Amino acid sequence: MQIAPLLQIGRGVTALIGGGGKTTLMYTLAEELKSRGKVIICTSTKIKLPEQYPTIFGASEDDVAAALAVNDVICVAEKSVEDKLCAPKLSFETLSQLAPYVIVEADGAKRLPLKAHAPHEPVIPAAAQRVVTVIGIDGIGKRIADTCHRSALYALLAGVSEDDTVTPEIAAKVINTEGWGDRIYINKVESAEAYDAAIVLAKQFTCPVISGSLHKGVYTCLH
Repeated sequence: MQIAPLLQIGRGVTALIGGGGKTTLMYTLAEELKSRGKVIICTSTKIKLPEQYPTIFGASEDDVAAALAVNDVICVAEKSVEDKLCAPKLSFETLSQLAPYVIVEADGAKRLPLKAHAPHEPVIPAAAQRVVTVIGIDGIGKRIADTCHRSALYALLAGVSEDDTVTPEIAAKVINTEGWGDRIYINKVESAEAYDAAIVLAKQFTCPVISGSLHKGVYTCLH
């Protein structure tokens, strides 16, 4: 089973926000969607250079069109510091006119499974037709201070201490309080214990929730 239809990823701009797994989800969606049409991956923040796809820097519309003529998936970006890529010169709306699918990693989490958002985050493109919040289930059962990006803010939003343990209810409270995203993807659900936690977590949301493992390529619609 593929994850793109479960998340109802349509044509246009899709933004990925939240915790651990965004980059892997971006690559997974690109591989699934390329059979339907050309795909551009990019960021509104910072990402690492993808090794499996060509990256076009300083691209004009003609440059992007030429690259898509010979590649199913390309990355469009500008160079940043520390070998990272940042947002492309072209607008995300323009990119969506050049390719049917534009997948944007619109958040950073320092490779942690959970996060709270500072006032300048997430950087969701105005053209986004779908915003997927990614949650790493491996953050449940651990101290907020150890498993959450911006842990002090996370604890404040949850109304607890940074020394408290993340429960499904706490994770859901932070996400619901912030109010970003219209789909939830719970990643790294690879055991019965993780699945049980995902079920409890999913019950806290009103939007569609998908759980699964990007590593194993197995996904379940929880509601």
